[in-house]
Amino acid sequence: MKKALLLSSSGYKNTGYLTHCREWICDFLQKHGVFGEEILFIPYAGVRRSNDEYEAKVKECLKYENIRSIHHFTDPQTAVKNAKIIAVGGGNTFVLMYYLYKFKLIDLIKQKTESGTPYFGWSAGANIAGNTMMTTNDMPIIYPESFKALEILPHQINPHFISGKIANHNGESREERLEEFLIINQNSTIYALPEGVGLEILGDEARVIGNEAVLKMRYKKQTKFINPNEIFKV
Repeated sequence: MKKALLLSSSGYKNTGYLTHCREWICDFLQKHGVFGEEILFIPYAGVRRSNDEYEAKVKECLKYENIRSIHHFTDPQTAVKNAKIIAVGGGNTFVLMYYLYKFKLIDLIKQKTESGTPYFGWSAGANIAGNTMMTTNDMPIIYPESFKALEILPHQINPHFISGKIANHNGESREERLEEFLIINQNSTIYALPEGVGLEILGDEARVIGNEAVLKMRYKKQTKFINPNEIFKV
């Protein structure tokens, strides 16, 4: 049974890095009986910080010492196979997927999550938990082998969702960009997650956590809002 916590962002307003979701993560790990176990952290998305810096920041901000980044292992595939908990940080989704495919980790992580290993991720780490990474907000600064992602949630995820147009901005809004995706991919469903929101997944059910509603988008503006604590089938 899949167990996942997918967080839109590492921060919420001015609360600081991972502060708003620290309790959610701890509760998630306790609920599944793995709190205190080693977290295998995947830092590949963090382009502007080294792997060591990223690992240290997550340890400090989560106040959880038993975190080990995958870059310390000589064999990343074995690290995933033996992981008790998998966490994937945010950054650039294209870079993250490039390295997951380079080290042949996508299928291994999928197998682990399908067999019940708890997974949590934020921003890019949440985006890749969907069907594909094609609703990322990031620039394609490197090209991964495929856009096919982990399918923990068998739909698309858009983190950092902002509704409406920014004043004096003449480009497309986020809704318009997501509508473009749905025009081309008419059988898809997108879950657009505002910052400060997460999806907690257990098997084929999920619920929204946080203070904002999640926007569920389908082709031809078939949209609905899913409110906090509402449980729905995925």
